[in-house]
Amino acid sequence: MNNFEWKNLIDPLFYIQFDINGIKLGLYLVLFIVFAETGLFAGFFLPGDSLLFLAGIYNRELIQNVLLIDSAFLNVTLLATFVALAGILGNAVGYWFGSKSGYYLYNKQDSFWFKKKYLIQSKDFFEKHGGRAIIFARFLPIFRTFAPIVAGIVMMEKKKFMFYNILSSFVWSFSLIFAGHYLYGFLLKNYEIDLKQHIELIVIILVVITILPVILKFSKKSKPEEETEE
Repeated sequence: MNNFEWKNLIDPLFYIQFDINGIKLGLYLVLFIVFAETGLFAGFFLPGDSLLFLAGIYNRELIQNVLLIDSAFLNVTLLATFVALAGILGNAVGYWFGSKSGYYLYNKQDSFWFKKKYLIQSKDFFEKHGGRAIIFARFLPIFRTFAPIVAGIVMMEKKKFMFYNILSSFVWSFSLIFAGHYLYGFLLKNYEIDLKQHIELIVIILVVITILPVILKFSKKSKPEEETEE
């Protein structure tokens, strides 16, 4: 904490290794961030996919202060389940907020924490893909934050929303956490490549992979507008 820098807020390893006076709080911060991405609408700057991938690599360090089991598979499964539950809760809060305050959001002024253009773009994305948007959005920054809110605004059936909410949360958490855990073990065992020594590169690659579809979508949408102006 004494060496805190603002750039730490976008560094997933900062949260995973966070401790106060030797008390490891990484697991609780990971769960809070997953919840906050949709429940508190902070997904556009908090690490998401990279956080889960690295959580898979550091799963033992995260889970050992809660319940450490001899089986590595069960430890990773437990961690992924915790994350999925946090994601389900966050989406549910986002849906509730959207259903109660849609008019307010559309009339709210832009701020650091809120950009109305993201809400509108997420609404278009949701209308195009329907319930599947909840699943797609889990893997896309920005959309991940606003998809459940939009679902609440358009009054998507609660049972249908919860089905996609639960499905997307488990697919997202299990795929990324298991990928991080088993890719780390595979590369270390077969090629003596320790991914813990290449964390910055991993984060950059994951950010590019997840951000690129968003950039392409936004650029495609802006081109027709530019052509119309001409």
